[in-house]
Amino acid sequence: MSDYLSGRNSVREALLSGQKTINKIYLSKQAHGAAITDIIRLAREKKVPLHHVPPEKIDSFTEENSQGVVAELSSVTYHDLDSLWEIIKDKERPLIVVLDGIEDPHNAGAIIRSAVALGADGVVLGKWRSAGLTETVTRTSAGASEHIPIARVTNISDALRKLKEYDVWIAGAEAGNRPVGEEKFSFPLAVVIGSEGYGIHQLVKKQCDYLVSIPQAGTISSLNASCAAAIVLYEISKQKFPASWK
Repeated sequence: MSDYLSGRNSVREALLSGQKTINKIYLSKQAHGAAITDIIRLAREKKVPLHHVPPEKIDSFTEENSQGVVAELSSVTYHDLDSLWEIIKDKERPLIVVLDGIEDPHNAGAIIRSAVALGADGVVLGKWRSAGLTETVTRTSAGASEHIPIARVTNISDALRKLKEYDVWIAGAEAGNRPVGEEKFSFPLAVVIGSEGYGIHQLVKKQCDYLVSIPQAGTISSLNASCAAAIVLYEISKQKFPASWK
């Protein structure tokens, strides 16, 4: 699969060269030796997440001999948070979509697609507990990930704190709060979309200036994360581009 690079020498060289953007590295729990030790050291130096997994999971990524190590590659070049802000800061009513714990690549791709369609200016992903920009994410976004700057950060909570230094307001999407259609949003704005299983993490929630929810008439307890994101972004878009919705 083109999303992955396998083999000890291949992964080690990719880390050394820096020519490929690596989302994360999977190591077999049975893998050991000098090459593995070197890969772990390089990954930690470059802040690439490491996951120790059963051997059968490693085998599921590739039909080639993985030698107990597989690197998940990004299909898009990431920005850091500061460079993303430099790109979008002069836009009218900047809007950033922050994905907190969205691990399903199909959900991540669908959210990025909605972000582009509804006028967001940037996307922020976490390195941990987050889907990276693999080929699956790019394909699910229908190419939208090529049309919006995407930053990848080590810590979402710290990233939001940094955005506040740029006078960005933070809104979190979570059930049980004020309906999103009744909120008056202030810009620049970052909207946080949490995972289906856990919602917005507590430390991330503490950085939110306000929380909004989607009113529901049915008995389903929650919406798919990408569906929820599209609805929230639609409501925000009506305030970001008021003339377009008259």
